[in-house]
Amino acid sequence: MYLADLQATLAQQADPEDARNLLRYFKTGPGDYGEGDRFRGIRMPVLRSLVRQYRTVPVEDAFDLLTSAFHEDRMLALLLLVSHFKRGKAPARKLIYDGYLSHTSPINNWDLVDSSASQIVGAYLRDKDRAPLYRLVASPVLWERRIAVIATLDYIKQGAFDELFRLAVFLLDDPEDLIHKAVGWMLREAGKRDLAAEEAFLHAHYPRMPRTMLRYAIEKFPEPRRQAYLKGTV
Repeated sequence: MYLADLQATLAQQADPEDARNLLRYFKTGPGDYGEGDRFRGIRMPVLRSLVRQYRTVPVEDAFDLLTSAFHEDRMLALLLLVSHFKRGKAPARKLIYDGYLSHTSPINNWDLVDSSASQIVGAYLRDKDRAPLYRLVASPVLWERRIAVIATLDYIKQGAFDELFRLAVFLLDDPEDLIHKAVGWMLREAGKRDLAAEEAFLHAHYPRMPRTMLRYAIEKFPEPRRQAYLKGTV
């Protein structure tokens, strides 16, 4: 009942013109990273309002919604799971974490990962063995590797950067631009909290870093310092 009602509401919110724009924005053409994805044309503020409206939807229904062919349905499912995780006790959090990692195939675009990985995977592993992150970062699946990187945002916000730095070294030779962007973004987030820690990592590794990763990492640096990194003169 919950799931049918939720899907009917999503269908009512659809905007075909927005859907066409989102198809281009999320690179859904042949050979692109989002190839074949489908969109209803629903913006994030609307989806977040639906989270508040449907916050009592059972976790099982949220996981069922995560299998939808529509991108916004999957986003709403993840936002609902994040909401449940934040409010849940330890057993419920484990159920959501385990379910998340067993449903990674529909978490298949950068916004889906970025809206859920740190809040579920990172938060769950905060006081636990981080070995699952290293299994994810070794995955042949782009989105699983991105989950591992974005999960570290939970630790970065606590002022802990070691996990990010270890994963970043592992990903220096990653072939995917979306991984370079994710690592650079997380390095920049670390630098907001401890610039010396970020620069220590950069000093050790920036000559090997993919250009996109480096550009993202130093985006907020003063221009002379940024240019010194880009020219290799630090």
